[in-house]
Amino acid sequence: MAYVLKMEIDDIRAMLAREFPQVDFIDTFHLDALRSGEVDIRLRPTDRHLRPGGTISGPSMMTLVDVAAYIVILAHLGPVALAVTTNLNINFLRKPGLEDMICRCKLLKLGKRLAVTEATLFSGDVDDPVAHATATYSIPPADRVL
Repeated sequence: MAYVLKMEIDDIRAMLAREFPQVDFIDTFHLDALRSGEVDIRLRPTDRHLRPGGTISGPSMMTLVDVAAYIVILAHLGPVALAVTTNLNINFLRKPGLEDMICRCKLLKLGKRLAVTEATLFSGDVDDPVAHATATYSIPPADRVL
């Protein structure tokens, strides 16, 4: 399905900086690409993203999926800061390396009240995915949009 972008990369970055100043979207998460119905987000892992055994932690991967889902939804809805995660399911497929992690997130459904996304995570330049996830977001009624 073809989706129409309502925000560009610079608009998304400005909104995230304004609405979520506590999250380091510049140094930790990098918006690599934005296309109709799809986004690529890169996590640049630091020590706080690692777990024993020399790998990126599950909570860090889940955060990457959540950020990517939120961004792909915003890009197609517009600046709806009050959209919230209602479900996030992740399957860890293999141990990732200590390289940048790339999340390719696609819109599966963009409705009036719910948005559903699917994400695949890759470690560095390896083609085999390290995780697969789905996320559902609740979209606030139009009268509750910022």
